[in-house]
Amino acid sequence: MFFSEARPRTWEASPSEHKKWVEVFKACDEDNKGYLSREDFKVAVVMLFGYKPSKVEADSVMSSVNPKTSGILLEEFLSIIRKKKEVQLYRNEIRHIFTAFDRHYRGYLTLEDFKKAFRQVAPKLSERTILDVFRAAENSRWLEGKQ
Repeated sequence: MFFSEARPRTWEASPSEHKKWVEVFKACDEDNKGYLSREDFKVAVVMLFGYKPSKVEADSVMSSVNPKTSGILLEEFLSIIRKKKEVQLYRNEIRHIFTAFDRHYRGYLTLEDFKKAFRQVAPKLSERTILDVFRAAENSRWLEGKQ
């Protein structure tokens, strides 16, 4: 219902961020091949996101690449990075909301935490609706900060 249907919003990079992504692509394409190999892509992710992609993530990205090319072309790279950024922003937003609800810093939310939060942001919301949202969040494990 509430949290399980939530999806990252479409997000567009600023011109300066777009430029940075292009520069990272060019820096990682050392031989000016016009594409990034698997290892080039890993380096680019480290440069942009600060972590080395797992084998599973790298496999997933490489399997989505046009088989006629030897790697990730610039436009494909920009699309992949934009999607990664959207997901990153979405997760940060969820984490921020979770932290606002978790006033006692326990790492999980109780029904009482939910009721207090909703009384502040939506005081006219019925107790039943709050309970329904709590149950939906509980079923999606959102209450444990696992998103």
